[in-house]
Amino acid sequence: MAASIKDVLRSNMRQGGLVFALIAIILFFAVLTGGQILSSQNVSNIVVQNAYVLVLATGMLFAILMADIDLSVGSVVALSGAVAGVVTVRMGMPWEIGVLAALLTGLLVGVWQGFWIAFVGIPAFIVTLAGMLMFRGLAMIVLQNVQISPFPQGFRNIGNGFLNGLLGGNGFDAFTMILAAVCVALFVLNEWRSRRKAIAANVTVSAMGLWISKLVLVSVIILAFAWKLATYHGTPIVLLILAALVMVYSFVAGHTVFGRQVYAIGGNKEAAALSGVKVQWVRFWVFVNNAVLASLAGVIFTSRLNMAGPKAGNMFELDAIAACFIGGAAVTGGIGTVPGVIIGGLVMAVMNNGMSLLGVSIDWQQAIKGLVVLLAVAFDLYSKKRSAKA
Repeated sequence: MAASIKDVLRSNMRQGGLVFALIAIILFFAVLTGGQILSSQNVSNIVVQNAYVLVLATGMLFAILMADIDLSVGSVVALSGAVAGVVTVRMGMPWEIGVLAALLTGLLVGVWQGFWIAFVGIPAFIVTLAGMLMFRGLAMIVLQNVQISPFPQGFRNIGNGFLNGLLGGNGFDAFTMILAAVCVALFVLNEWRSRRKAIAANVTVSAMGLWISKLVLVSVIILAFAWKLATYHGTPIVLLILAALVMVYSFVAGHTVFGRQVYAIGGNKEAAALSGVKVQWVRFWVFVNNAVLASLAGVIFTSRLNMAGPKAGNMFELDAIAACFIGGAAVTGGIGTVPGVIIGGLVMAVMNNGMSLLGVSIDWQQAIKGLVVLLAVAFDLYSKKRSAKA
């Protein structure tokens, strides 16, 4: 059974509207900047400069899905970077050990906060607010309130490195384009399988022409994006890390028992508990996971700057939260997807980049981003009211 265009747009109002909003914002800044925002170097810079926000937002989504919040992630970024700096630079140990130490720091932070939230019953807002202050202070103590730099080249490659020339290419990186072609093939295959299963289950699907148009549009966007990267320095290493996280966490959220339990808790915690979900343990592991991803973001951010500082990660939690809400996560929990959050993060990234290219001051950038977050939440509430009336 094929659905009309109107039905498809209504059922995908939030996600589809966000994609078109992102495209519109890109075109808007492309006109105002004379195409500068679409230059190969700038496209690559948007990925490299904002990867840590997308990593943070991926972890934050799971907390928001349970109608919780984590205000400590910015401080965990600073603390993890500080630990990596002390181990790698001051102690002179291999940079791989520094990365492991940073991730272990995030694990311990997650266990600490998860215990108070899940088993003691203190609201996540209070625990993570305390963590925001506590871990910022620990970062200052670890660093002795001074910056650490420089880091070894291997560590710097995490946030600034590229895979270029692996398979050659005349004026472009062939590896990047082959990787993009593989992504397009996997996307088309996944969409075809999903459509076939829906038809077999007698579920309404979009019309064939509309479905093919979607495949073509997404494929063109992927290939165009890859071409921009291929004609600059190739594939950023941090993009591969981010892509792996998106695939893993999309699978966890949509195809595992744990993911369904997270959504169930956000929808109705009492009902989830009555149905057999171990609510305390699920909440515990969500905050452990969020802290580990925050420490990974700390490694990426420290690597990109080639410096660990006590003020690193300041206000990062707000960027992650904003990416989630702009990306379709509901304030009340139970609604949101990893791809949606990534698109929301890209909306913020493109806006930041475009306004910077236009010379908009930081104070106006903050005001505009705050307005965008407010409008995103308002649109979410509007969509829910329309759905309830339909």
